[in-house]
Amino acid sequence: MKRLPDEEAGEIPAACVVINPKATEKEEDILNFVAANVAHYKKVRAVHFVDSIPKSLSGKIMRRLLRDKILSINKK
Repeated sequence: MKRLPDEEAGEIPAACVVINPKATEKEEDILNFVAANVAHYKKVRAVHFVDSIPKSLSGKIMRRLLRDKILSINKK
């Protein structure tokens, strides 16, 4: 999960999801699942489908790259 800038709230929670090509879940299904399992203020407000999650050589998720990618998509 990543936080994205928002004019009203300052930041909103967002998720980057790698989805199986055969999966039938949509963005709304993912939002509803997360909302049912977390507190109100932690609800994901945006879902972005990506091909892969970038990781460093040590296996850590490179969140900065995900955030930059999402922000560049939203600016277009």
